[in-house]
Amino acid sequence: MTVVLNLCSNIGATILGLLSSIGAITAFAGQSVAHIFKGPFFIKNLFRQFIDIGYYSLPVVGMTALFTGMVLALQSYTGFTRFNAEGAVAGVVVLSITRELAPVLAGLMVAGRVGASIAAEIGTMRVTEQIDALTTLSVNPYKYLIVPRLVAGTLMLPILVLIGDLIGVYGGYIVSIHMLNFSVGGYISQTLNTLQAIDVISGLIKAAVFGFLVTLMGCYHGFNSGRGAQGVGAATTNAVVSSSIMILIFNYVLTQVFFS
Repeated sequence: MTVVLNLCSNIGATILGLLSSIGAITAFAGQSVAHIFKGPFFIKNLFRQFIDIGYYSLPVVGMTALFTGMVLALQSYTGFTRFNAEGAVAGVVVLSITRELAPVLAGLMVAGRVGASIAAEIGTMRVTEQIDALTTLSVNPYKYLIVPRLVAGTLMLPILVLIGDLIGVYGGYIVSIHMLNFSVGGYISQTLNTLQAIDVISGLIKAAVFGFLVTLMGCYHGFNSGRGAQGVGAATTNAVVSSSIMILIFNYVLTQVFFS
């Protein structure tokens, strides 16, 4: 009987802890979003985040998209030859890249690079009491630290995904033309006939949501970091893990909304 009670107690404590975390993140997100629409605005910080989140993430996102498109074309061709459906390779590549792979993989790459960086930076500021110093100087830390990162992440990830779409489709094109002996005209024609506006738009909307989630998780865990180097390390780890989980969950939700 004692074992059962302890098990129920542990399960209840876990559920309450989870609900408490969800509530804290929701409150943090609401407070952060509310400050987006109220001045003052730190434009210099915003443009610095555009560079840090967007420009510096471009190489890793581009390389990921390129090799994803190449592998996808090769694997699709290998599978479709069993059913004599090799002509569908171009359509599968462009739909998979634009709808799912480009936004999800770009989000995960940015979560690993940007989410960890944001959590470490803000967590270090928390540990060294720089955030308290901002408050002492009458500078709202939400406006100075959180808002520029949220806005930059939400705006820059769709741009990264759009570039990733082009690079990923081009990667499939390279493999299909130069390795699988597809005709140039036929491959391009099949790609354009398959692609629709909703495929690209849905991927870009996903990217905007993922960018918001990645920066939100990084800011939240850094802002609420524990004391010392161990607290900053835990905040960094939690930011990447929670961002990745949120991306996968919201990817399903948004796919259900767009294509159900």
